[in-house]
Amino acid sequence: MLLEKIKKLSKEYASETISWRRHIHQNPELSYQEFNTAKFVSESLKGFGLNPTEGIAGTGMVVLIEGKNPTSKTVALRADMDALPIQEVNETAYKSQNPGVMHACGHDVHTSSLLCTAKILSKLRTEFEGSVKLIFQPGEEKNPGGASLMINEGVLENPKPLAIIGQHVMPLVPVGKVGFRAGKYMASSDEIYLRVIGKGGHGAAPELTIDPVVIASHIIIALQQIISRNASPKQPTVLTFGKIIANGATNIIPDEVKISGTFRALDETWREDGLQKIKRMAEGLAESMGGKCEVEISKGYPYLENNPALTQRIRSAAEEYLGKENVVDIEMTLGSEDFAYYSHQIPASFYRLGTRNEAKGITSYVHTPTFDIDEEALHIGPGVMAWMAVKELQG
Repeated sequence: MLLEKIKKLSKEYASETISWRRHIHQNPELSYQEFNTAKFVSESLKGFGLNPTEGIAGTGMVVLIEGKNPTSKTVALRADMDALPIQEVNETAYKSQNPGVMHACGHDVHTSSLLCTAKILSKLRTEFEGSVKLIFQPGEEKNPGGASLMINEGVLENPKPLAIIGQHVMPLVPVGKVGFRAGKYMASSDEIYLRVIGKGGHGAAPELTIDPVVIASHIIIALQQIISRNASPKQPTVLTFGKIIANGATNIIPDEVKISGTFRALDETWREDGLQKIKRMAEGLAESMGGKCEVEISKGYPYLENNPALTQRIRSAAEEYLGKENVVDIEMTLGSEDFAYYSHQIPASFYRLGTRNEAKGITSYVHTPTFDIDEEALHIGPGVMAWMAVKELQG
């Protein structure tokens, strides 16, 4: 039975998969700079007898695994390869050797897992119908998002997949389990940069200044009304400012204040409306107080939609592979992912691989300097994905 063969190979290749993960973890590279990682992935794929197409969006690549009747159907699987500008503080044998750069979001896991999936499927290619397109993607962590660049360069063409599946680690889900959510799952993400311009001077003579600190304070508070009084309470959305620079002193009012933040939404119409409201309110409020506000908006990823029918099918495949007790529901999140770009092109589903183990102290969330995974996840992750792809081709 094909299911049992996939399970057997996933376990058989687990130690090798873990070694790939540790190599990638030790040698992290930032977004769009994944040159050595891409070389490692390419050489590994060639070692399986595959022929990857390299240099897509710089460091991305695609490889097609052809089964029987390869042109009948195609399903795509995706992994991201980039790391984050974080200094790792874990003291493990595979700790990052690149100062200030760390795989703190699990992309090392995604890449090594998909490599193992490639090895499994290439071994069993005579036992399934259709083709599986594997996408190894750069730049998930940085605008404009490697997914958008790869789509622009034709990654979803020749052949065009009927669907695409993505896997991501989840430190809130225990190892051995996977999580799914149908429909809207993750938010759009836009960066907001405000430059509030006034007239600086002595703190003891504020009447001779146009105080940009006071103006900035009013803007930050007022913009929250866009969320509380313009967005529907039924519509998840958030506006957060996490960086304020007012380079004055205790007795010096500066000439300007710089503010940086993020705007998240799960509806593209509201997203555009909200961004325009942010711009108009910030500019108008600053002007009413005698100053000026320059607004820069860096458009990020759209919201992520998990196709309900596809999600139900791959969830059923996961239940067959792991048992229903190991398949869980996950909640909507205002986090963002550039996998969302794929979801606006073809049916897509983005699921979570549990990596948490409280007994081992592996509980840190992603994007933290202590993030790690229970590597037992790599005993099942590749096989689950291989089985999902095969089942989707059978459907």
